[in-house]
Amino acid sequence: MSPDQIAGLAWDKQGGLLPAVVQDAGNGRVLMLGYMDRAALEATLASGRVTFFSRSKQRLWMKGETSGDVLELVRLETDCDADTLLVQARPHGPTCHLGRGSCFPDAPGSFLAELDALVQARERERPAGSYTTSLFEGGVRRVAQKVGEEGVETALAGVAQDDEPLLGEAADLVFHLTVLLRARGLGLADVERVLRQRHAAKR
Repeated sequence: MSPDQIAGLAWDKQGGLLPAVVQDAGNGRVLMLGYMDRAALEATLASGRVTFFSRSKQRLWMKGETSGDVLELVRLETDCDADTLLVQARPHGPTCHLGRGSCFPDAPGSFLAELDALVQARERERPAGSYTTSLFEGGVRRVAQKVGEEGVETALAGVAQDDEPLLGEAADLVFHLTVLLRARGLGLADVERVLRQRHAAKR
């Protein structure tokens, strides 16, 4: 965001403060609501750590400055009226001061994104005793074989079984496909990107 864009925001509407909705960049879950003045926004962009103006302390406040549970900035945009900010960030620890992941306990998010992140961590850390670790240790060919097996089982369930068995097989297929993608250095977000591109092209 350029200095001109910052200057063009609707700072006068709410006494120099803009509400900033913070969203988990990984799964889309809303994490918290804070407020930024111009200095907080500039500090966020300069440091890459989400910083707010604390209305209670009357000063700049970087999330996690004492706890270490910082919010790493990924993307920032404004709404159509230029009076609200949407901050996409990677949380490093709980966001809520009560120790929860979000200040909104029931805020929805993408579990598939959480699964993808967990599989990525398994691939990196290889914890002993983990089924996912055993898949990675078996190599790409073994994981691909499992995807083929689960695909056949899902297809058979689709024509010969009730909904619950079909859903169970579909869940197995998605899990093993996620592992296969990670074994190739890819993730579900890459699949989503291709689908979005195809959708946009057809429109």
